[in-house]
Amino acid sequence: MSEVTATVPSMTGAPIILVPGFWLGAWAWEEVAAALRAEGLTVTAITLPGLESVDTDRSAITFAHHVDAICDAVRAAGVPVVLVVHSGAGFPGYAATDRLPERIAAVVYVDTGPGKGAMDPDFTDVELPLAPWDELDENLDGISEEQLAEFRRRAVPQPGGTMRGSHEFTNDARLDVPSTVVCTAVSSDQVKAWISEGYPFIAGLAELRNVEYVDLPTSHWPMFSRPRELADVIARVARRSGERGAA
Repeated sequence: MSEVTATVPSMTGAPIILVPGFWLGAWAWEEVAAALRAEGLTVTAITLPGLESVDTDRSAITFAHHVDAICDAVRAAGVPVVLVVHSGAGFPGYAATDRLPERIAAVVYVDTGPGKGAMDPDFTDVELPLAPWDELDENLDGISEEQLAEFRRRAVPQPGGTMRGSHEFTNDARLDVPSTVVCTAVSSDQVKAWISEGYPFIAGLAELRNVEYVDLPTSHWPMFSRPRELADVIARVARRSGERGAA
């Protein structure tokens, strides 16, 4: 796990852990992290196992490795954190709240949700490369051609094992962790409609007790298309969490 960490401790809000989704590393959060640090917040962006480089051996990387990496980053902060997870990281991120609910002050789900079960139990390949843009379902609104080119240049295949694995939830304390769902490629109304349909990637929304929704219309990758606005949402959650922790 590689990481980019702020060097000056923050006194203005809970520390923030940024976790990117498929094909991305800590680098994807650069603009968001810079905006948050400019607000005096402590930020750590991590790269999940297997996504360090195209040359990394991904054959043995499992879902549990990703959960462990997130939990390690949470523990390293030393105090309760705001955990920010994007896209496919919603699954291991929610699993982390089951393992360490007392160390997670809040979760921000960026165009994703608290996933349960396996992302794709039938996926059999060692890895999943980034497909051509016209073959992806994800919304690309607001991302420039230059940003798309950089994304593709730096993209790393997703380890297949992370898509087949899952977590057994046992700790009901996770249900009280405050959660913010940032809806970018689809609206909050659409996400709420999906809850009753049982989609695995938002399954936890049917059980969480403290959820707010924020609409930020843009691409599936708002860290590229609307980094400043996304940082504002995260900063608000971090400050609120810091105030709650100090009370």
